Amino acid sequence: MSATVAAEGRDPLFESVRDVIVRTLDLPGPKQRFAPGSGLFGEIPELDSMGVVLLLTALEDRFDIQLSDDEIDAEWFETFGTVTEFIRPRIEEGG
Repeated sequence: MSATVAAEGRDPLFESVRDVIVRTLDLPGPKQRFAPGSGLFGEIPELDSMGVVLLLTALEDRFDIQLSDDEIDAEWFETFGTVTEFIRPRIEEGG
């Protein structure tokens, strides 16, 4: 069974980030429809300038990290996976 989990690319951090994004932006439908490659910025209307601010705050709260303005870049909002990979080293560093 673990081969199936690995084949699906199950990543607990991705699932947590996805939960934060779906809840914060109040996205319709099942959260499982969003994979790491699912587009965000430019593809989900809810991710407007206010959505970005809400999402950054929610990520900081959920993962107990601080994000500085100079490290925020539109590129890391491209997909659910890019948000996860942006957050991953900050969690591993302990915030």
